[in-house]
Amino acid sequence: MKIDSKSLKYSLGGVFIGIVNGLLGAGGGMLAVPLLCNLLDDRKSAHTNSVALILPLCVFSAVLYLYSGKAMPSDQLPVLIVFGLVGAIVGTFIMKKIKPRPLRKIFSAMLVYAGFRMLLA
Repeated sequence: MKIDSKSLKYSLGGVFIGIVNGLLGAGGGMLAVPLLCNLLDDRKSAHTNSVALILPLCVFSAVLYLYSGKAMPSDQLPVLIVFGLVGAIVGTFIMKKIKPRPLRKIFSAMLVYAGFRMLLA
């Protein structure tokens, strides 16, 4: 079986995304979007597929964090999950209405914000 350079590039990208996701929580999604933009025709598809890619990685990471006792107190977690799901639904509907260029700017601003927060922490 021969592996072409494109398959190797995306395989290594997947490994890197998994490592970052394990280290930073869901941070792998920030790397998945640019990688998927190279594969897909439009940025919205890249965002959508990034969520589909990151979901199983986040579930697996969450299980490992819960098993190791590094998760937050269990009485706070359900509230964050419920409101996080509400936010995800709202964000999905908003994304359908935003043109690609403003979406790219919003995503870039979030990356810069997250980067500064991490540097200052």
